[in-house]
Amino acid sequence: MNIADMNIDSAAKVLKELGHPTRLALFKLLVKGGYAGVAVGQLQEALQIPGSTLSHHINALMSAGIISQRREGRVLYCVPDYDLLQGLVHFLQDQCCSSQ
Repeated sequence: MNIADMNIDSAAKVLKELGHPTRLALFKLLVKGGYAGVAVGQLQEALQIPGSTLSHHINALMSAGIISQRREGRVLYCVPDYDLLQGLVHFLQDQCCSSQ
């Protein structure tokens, strides 16, 4: 999603998914990991949650378009969508101070 495509519904969906403490912690780890992404095993180790629980949260973030996954051999990496993140920030700040 590009910045121009962000609207109230898409912003609400992103914020809803990030509103869960585990998903927010997961997303912060991914942002910290950068554009290369973070291996699912590393995420599970860092968050100390069962694989099935992690999978549930990853799927929720993927369904909202917040992250994507890529496979390299046997390793699955999660990567945040930085354009979507920028779009959300831009959407939230778009009308800043416009009524003054």
